[in-house]
Amino acid sequence: MKRIHIIALVLIALSIGFIISMVSDYSQYEDFTTAKKSPDHTYQVVGTLVKEKPLQYDALKDPNYFSFWMKDNKGQQCQVVFVGSKPQDFERTESIVLTGKMKGGTFMASQILMKCPSKYRNDQLQVSKHTASI
Repeated sequence: MKRIHIIALVLIALSIGFIISMVSDYSQYEDFTTAKKSPDHTYQVVGTLVKEKPLQYDALKDPNYFSFWMKDNKGQQCQVVFVGSKPQDFERTESIVLTGKMKGGTFMASQILMKCPSKYRNDQLQVSKHTASI
């Protein structure tokens, strides 16, 4: 093999390794415990809203401050602060995906993604036994 071919193969291998490492960093969800260990790193945390604890949002006082409590998939609860307005129908959400960093004991979210409840539920659907053929 020529020297140029070896160099090209090494560069291709390094490029593939870099792409795989970048994809794996963004596709993994973490929990609050992991986020507390590395507060300088941005994490995506999945969980549910803790409905027993209050939401803090006052559009007149500060429209860019929204605070709530979330329980991650491992059951740990943490206070979350989002610098932005409260999303519409936030209380009805089934699950939440947060992107952000830990600061002290609070998760500072830069983005909130919500999975809203389905409009169609199994217990509400009634399928007729007699259907017309087309």
